[in-house]
Amino acid sequence: MVRKTLAKRIFPPNQLSGEIAVPGDKSISHRAIMLGSLAIGNSTISNLSAGKDCFSTMNCLRALGVKFARQTNEHQTLHIHGAGIDSIVEAKNVLNAGNSGTTMRLLSGILATRPFLSVITGDASLRSRPMKRLIEPLRSMGADVCGRAEDSYAPLVIKGRKLRGIRYNLPIPSAQIKSAILLAGLFAEGETIIEQTLVSRDHTERMLKLMGANIEHDGIHLCLKPLTAPLKPVDIIVPGDVSSAAYWLVAGAIHPNARIKLRNCGTNPTRTGIVDVLVAMKAKLKIENQRNQANEPAADLVIESSQLEATELSGDIIPRLIDEIPVLAVAACKAHGTTIIRGAGELRVKESDRIATTVKELARLGARIEELPDGMAIHGSTVLSGAEVKSHRDHRLAMSLAIAGLVARGETIVCDAQVAEISYPDFWTQFERLAGH
Repeated sequence: MVRKTLAKRIFPPNQLSGEIAVPGDKSISHRAIMLGSLAIGNSTISNLSAGKDCFSTMNCLRALGVKFARQTNEHQTLHIHGAGIDSIVEAKNVLNAGNSGTTMRLLSGILATRPFLSVITGDASLRSRPMKRLIEPLRSMGADVCGRAEDSYAPLVIKGRKLRGIRYNLPIPSAQIKSAILLAGLFAEGETIIEQTLVSRDHTERMLKLMGANIEHDGIHLCLKPLTAPLKPVDIIVPGDVSSAAYWLVAGAIHPNARIKLRNCGTNPTRTGIVDVLVAMKAKLKIENQRNQANEPAADLVIESSQLEATELSGDIIPRLIDEIPVLAVAACKAHGTTIIRGAGELRVKESDRIATTVKELARLGARIEELPDGMAIHGSTVLSGAEVKSHRDHRLAMSLAIAGLVARGETIVCDAQVAEISYPDFWTQFERLAGH
């Protein structure tokens, strides 16, 4: 099979102007699909992420017996016919999570509780991402799970059984691992208690509470009691994805003639590190029309051309913007001073080694950027020049390089640009509209 590729040519526009409704939050969409499938009753999810990752979640659950009805409309609506945990039945074939680590890890927590055999795999990128960090806590709960290369990688083989709740100290700030443990704990015997060293995104906790689960959390400490009644179905309008908004926030801040409004953006404080950092860098960023949506905060964001100042990032801010670090590195290229990012070693095991690939590709554009073991140093006030750059088939890197191209002199060519559709199918359409093409 010949793989379809796209090379995108970018020239810096005279201005960036317009309003954008970013796609539904991918993390919330995954969880709404899974938890709606475990509820008893019909749930309706609107503004669902249209990225390929969420389709991987739907396809896996469909193979496990869940019934969906999808409306292809401007609202991206999904109807879920939830029939409870007992409706999750053995798949007739290997489950394929595609490129989605969220699908593989969260679904493993559910499958570990079901009395049948499951095998779950993914694409080459996902099969290279670490899974021992998932297998170990599930085994502590009594799960029978194993993986390739001494349990290091997918495919995963899961033979479900009755689990017991555990007290677990989460060694890394991973919302995926935390959520997998919580999903397994819903159907385990006894309480599941999770202690975190740093706060990671809390969408699972918020949605579980919305659907009637007995969960207490104060950010760091979590306590979940097993279900005594099925999860309640919900109708949810998913807020816009702040990770997708990040590209336009940086674009508006670094372009010399820009004003961009982002409508209906999720502003969950465990995810808005990018907003906090840009404000700290003196970006002209306004938060308007704040509200609550599906037990999640949301607002409209307005960004204008800014004179950015360098910053230093480490510690508890990193989990709140881990996915946005590549595009934040682009912002740092245009900021006054040197930006230092540390404590982001988790970037090494994403869809690509995002530390190495971000440094390598921005350097092709003339960035003065250095790779650190757990981050990078970016020397700002740099004049970028167009060049051919590679996405390394990493959707976030592809979009970050596109934003750099908006302020690089001459022509920038992003190779394998089509990978943006993994999380943001409309990225290139909206990119061209904002640039006036």
